[in-house]
Amino acid sequence: MTAPAASIHASAVLVGDLGAVLIRGPSGSGKSRLAFDILLAGRSGLLPPATLVGDDRIYVEARNGRLAVRPVPELAGLIEIRGLGIRKTVFAAEAVITLLVDLDAEDAERLPPPDALRTTLAGIELPRIPVARGFFALTLVVAALTTSPGYEPI
Repeated sequence: MTAPAASIHASAVLVGDLGAVLIRGPSGSGKSRLAFDILLAGRSGLLPPATLVGDDRIYVEARNGRLAVRPVPELAGLIEIRGLGIRKTVFAAEAVITLLVDLDAEDAERLPPPDALRTTLAGIELPRIPVARGFFALTLVVAALTTSPGYEPI
């Protein structure tokens, strides 16, 4: 089953074979900055090689129980880098979202409850990272992509 694609205000980066990180947040919250930080983490070896899917506006579409993301054609391969302006980079034409990051999230906590770490978008349940305003989100993204939960309450 396929739901129609919806255009949303967000950025997305494909991280190797781990899938795409979808980055949401209000204007000025650092979506483009986090997207570029993930690209740099992929170049430095901190994460698998990373490729931009889209910055600022993207299409998401539920397909066969997965959430696909692709760039809006007018913005494909473009990313805003504060202080440099709009820059060109290589991009992936499509990817499957495997992690959602919400910047400036009101429910961000030091030890979030399990339900805060999941969300549903277009009918598809996804792992979620709620990030507090001003927190350096890349560390959370790297941890989410390279570790697994290690504590199970008794």
